[in-house]
Amino acid sequence: MSDSLIPLLIALVVSASIQLVLVAGFVARLRGCTSKKHARKYIAKSDEATALPALVVLCLRGGDPFLGQCIQGLVSQDYPEFEICFVVDSAQDPAISVLQNELTKYPDFKRFEIQILSDPLTTCSLKCSSLIQAIGPRIDSQGFVAQLDADTIPHRTWLSELASALQDPEVGAATGNRWYMPETISLGNMTRYVWNGAAVVQMYWYGIAWGGTLAIKFDSIRRAHLLDRWRNALCEDTMLSRQLKSVGQKVAFVPSLMMVNREDCDLASFFQWVQRQLLTARLYHPLWFAVVGHGVSSALLLVWGWTTCVVYALMGYWGSALASLMAMLAFQTFLSLMLPWMDSSVRAIVNGRGEPADWHRNLRWWQLGWYVWTTQCIYTAALVRCLRMSRVEWRGIEYDVTGPFDIRMQGYHPFRSDVHGSGCQKHSL
Repeated sequence: MSDSLIPLLIALVVSASIQLVLVAGFVARLRGCTSKKHARKYIAKSDEATALPALVVLCLRGGDPFLGQCIQGLVSQDYPEFEICFVVDSAQDPAISVLQNELTKYPDFKRFEIQILSDPLTTCSLKCSSLIQAIGPRIDSQGFVAQLDADTIPHRTWLSELASALQDPEVGAATGNRWYMPETISLGNMTRYVWNGAAVVQMYWYGIAWGGTLAIKFDSIRRAHLLDRWRNALCEDTMLSRQLKSVGQKVAFVPSLMMVNREDCDLASFFQWVQRQLLTARLYHPLWFAVVGHGVSSALLLVWGWTTCVVYALMGYWGSALASLMAMLAFQTFLSLMLPWMDSSVRAIVNGRGEPADWHRNLRWWQLGWYVWTTQCIYTAALVRCLRMSRVEWRGIEYDVTGPFDIRMQGYHPFRSDVHGSGCQKHSL
C-alpha cells in the first residue's frame, strides 16, 4: 500500500469516528426515553389542576394526503385543557372539505375554530402570516401554543408530552422530530430517508426546532418578540434557539416525539424541498457554518477517495487502487449501518405508542450503501444551490430572499395542485 494513502485513511477514520460519536449520543437519548423511568417523564397524563391551557394551531394550504388522520389525532388528544385553531389559506382551499368531513365525525367536540387567512403579509411566508393571525389576538394568554404540520399524525399523548417538557422554567419551547417510514422503496423515498437520518442528528446537536411538532410558551413568545420576528421571516422554527437564548431560555428536544411520516415523494420534489430546508438554516441558525462544513467536508472526502481509486487504477498501481477501493467501501458501509441503528431506536418508540413500524420489511439493508452514496451526491448539489439562492418556491408561492428578515412574497394566489380522486395532493413537500 502506498504511503500516499495514509492521509486518506486518516481522514476516513476521523470522519467515521466523529459521526459515530454524534449518532451514538442521539441513539442513547432515544433509547433512554423508552425506559420506564424516562417514559413517565414524557408520557404521564396531565391533570386538570396542573395543566397549562394550550392553543393548538394547524396552518393549512392544500389537502395533504394524511390531513384526515392528523385531524383525527388532534381531536383525540387526552390533554385536559386545549383548543384547536385551523387557519386555512383560502376559502377555496381543498383542505376546507377535508376539515369539514373529518370534524363532522366528532359532533361532541366543540373546542375548535376554523379561520381563513384574511390578510397575508407580503413580508413573510404564508405560514408565518397564519401563525400571527392565530396567535396575535391571544398573545397575552397564559399557557402555550402547540403547532404541527398536516403530515404529522399526533398520537393521543402528543400534547401532554409537549406540555411535560415545558414544565422546566428554563425551557421556552419543546420540539420533536420527523422520521420517515415509506411504504414503498423508491429512489425519492430512500434519498429523503437517508438525508433525514443525518439531518435529525444535526438538528439534535445544534438545537434546531422542528415546526412539525413544536410548543412555545406564550410568555416566551412575548419576551422574545417572536411575532415581530415572524412578520419578516420565511419560517418560524429554525430561529427559535437563537431568539430564546437571548432571553435566557432554550429549546428542549422530546425524544418520545419522533413522529412518523409515511408519505411517498419523488426525487424532484425532494430536491426542491431540501433546498428550502437548507435555506432556512442558512438564514436563521447560528451554526450554519457547521452545516456547511459538514456538507463540504463530506463531499470533498468522497471526491478525494473515489478519485484516488480511479487514478491509481489508471496508473496501474492495482494494489493501491484496491486498498483505496476497500477503504471507501468500508467507509460507505459504516455510514449505512448507522441508519438501521437509529431506525431500530425510533421503531421502539413508535411501537410503544401502538403504531405500526414494520416498514423495513420491504427494504434490504444492504441496499442502503447505494442510497447513501446517491444521497451524498444529491445533498451536495442542493447545498451548492442553496448557497446562491435568492428566490424560493413554497407551495406554489415564490419569495424573494434578500436577508433573514428581508422576505418579499411575489404575488399571492390560492393553492393549486395536481389533485387525485379525493382532492388530496401526493405529498406535503
